[in-house]
Amino acid sequence: MIIGIGGVSRSGKSTLANLLVTYFRKTGKKAIIFHQDDFVFPETQIPKIRNKTNWESPESIDFELYKEVIELFRSRFDVVIAEGLFAFYDDGINQLYDKKFHVKISKRTFLIRRAMDIRWGYEPTWFIDHVWQSFLRFGKPHKELKGVVNVSGEDEFDMEKVIKEINR
Repeated sequence: MIIGIGGVSRSGKSTLANLLVTYFRKTGKKAIIFHQDDFVFPETQIPKIRNKTNWESPESIDFELYKEVIELFRSRFDVVIAEGLFAFYDDGINQLYDKKFHVKISKRTFLIRRAMDIRWGYEPTWFIDHVWQSFLRFGKPHKELKGVVNVSGEDEFDMEKVIKEINR
């Protein structure tokens, strides 16, 4: 089974992926996570926006390698989880998913969580807005993509609902 998890920055994608890996491993299945952030091109190859590296562009991700790794590990694991901002951007990868989860949060929650995130130091307001706009433009699952289940990342995940969807 291949599970895709998408959502805006700080929505809870990695948290949900970790909860699912724990669940599957407890049930005796081999499960692994691939984070899209691990498949970015070298910084020199990523477009800039106002002299800042534009990590929020699909052009920053090596989708070919990402897809190759997902396909390779499909035969080695019972469950492969692929998560990232652009989880639903590439049609070739979308076709691999058996299950798709979109972690939704409000813009307000995004802004609060992003402001608390100090990993990259100070981020100008325009850039934080750019992250949100990039998600709306490139990260949201498009209407033609079938089978996407929305889950709330506002509070704790309703794992009962998520597991029920997986077993459907």
